[in-house]
Amino acid sequence: MAEKKKNSSAEPADGEEQTTGGRRRGDVLENAILQAAWDEWNEVGYNRLTMENIALRAKTNKNAVYRRWPNKTAIVAAAIGKHLVKPDSFGLTPDTGDLRGDMLALLLGIVKPMEMIGAETIHGLMTEYYGGSLIASLPEMLHSQTENKLTAAIQAILQNAEKRGELNLADLSPRVISLPADLLVYELLTTHEPVAESTITGIIDDIFMPLVRPKQ
Repeated sequence: MAEKKKNSSAEPADGEEQTTGGRRRGDVLENAILQAAWDEWNEVGYNRLTMENIALRAKTNKNAVYRRWPNKTAIVAAAIGKHLVKPDSFGLTPDTGDLRGDMLALLLGIVKPMEMIGAETIHGLMTEYYGGSLIASLPEMLHSQTENKLTAAIQAILQNAEKRGELNLADLSPRVISLPADLLVYELLTTHEPVAESTITGIIDDIFMPLVRPKQ
């Protein structure tokens, strides 16, 4: 009888916890942990956030958290990706009626969530991810999730511009097409802060538009 009592009170295995409705596991548990990370980050900020407090808030054990995310940088990036920076938004092609307006709408749609993330979190993510490497940073994490859809959105914008007679798409190299997104990533890498609207305007007006306009 003693042995049976001991087993019934043992901690659940990593990756599944006992709840009133049964064990949580898989996506249910993962979503609960990400929600806890999101709530904890919003409440205490990036610097004061700990994996232990995330586990407590999610009503799980630390091993279940560490099994999925090796450190707070990874889990905060995942929570931001789930709740704030939504890759599906990159599949939407702005249609303002001209190329400049479309590109501004696209890039500003990326920058706005960055402002909500804040400089403290951006700096922390970029300096701590993968042992402090700036190469594997927030822009890379976000870029890996959105690269295909962002490229497709830029391509669609340029195709619409070609139909309006604003440019000849065949004259543009892949490097020029990806330039606005690449410059946005560069700004984040060098400043560790949200990118200002004036910087986005400069990328479009001073660099991108002169490159894509038909040669006179």
